[in-house]
Amino acid sequence: MKFTNESVRRQDRLLEEKEAFNLLKKGKYGVLSMCNGTETYGIPLNYVWDEKNAIYFHCALEGRKLEVLRANSCVSFCVIGRTKVLANKFTTEYESIVLNGMVFLDISMEEKMQALRLILNKYSPKDIAVGLQYAEKSFHRTNVIRLDIELMSGKCKRVLPLP
Repeated sequence: MKFTNESVRRQDRLLEEKEAFNLLKKGKYGVLSMCNGTETYGIPLNYVWDEKNAIYFHCALEGRKLEVLRANSCVSFCVIGRTKVLANKFTTEYESIVLNGMVFLDISMEEKMQALRLILNKYSPKDIAVGLQYAEKSFHRTNVIRLDIELMSGKCKRVLPLP
């Protein structure tokens, strides 16, 4: 995975690498953007980062998202962190990261279970034991998608108070 802000137009609004990785780790959801050549599709999803080069999503075994991804595995994923509308200043404070990469739909059973454990640790840390039972019970009807991150960039806007 390569972190670079070279293509960000507003170089005065860069989110530093450390902050970008923190947002990737702690973010609650992101928007997966896909295109199969004739149709574009974006959908908000919960995710988990393996703290290496991949993020994981869980979903059903069939559906529109999977159809689009089978046609084109190149995707973009955007995570939005803190935001605050500053109405009297006609602007918004924000932080976001954009990931570009390739998805893999057919991962091993072991990797799938490890991804579900990571998801449980992130979203249900107080209910791991019950969550693992649920994951095992519904394993046959749960799909896990891995997105291998190739490129990541970050952007933010912070408005300083007037002196």
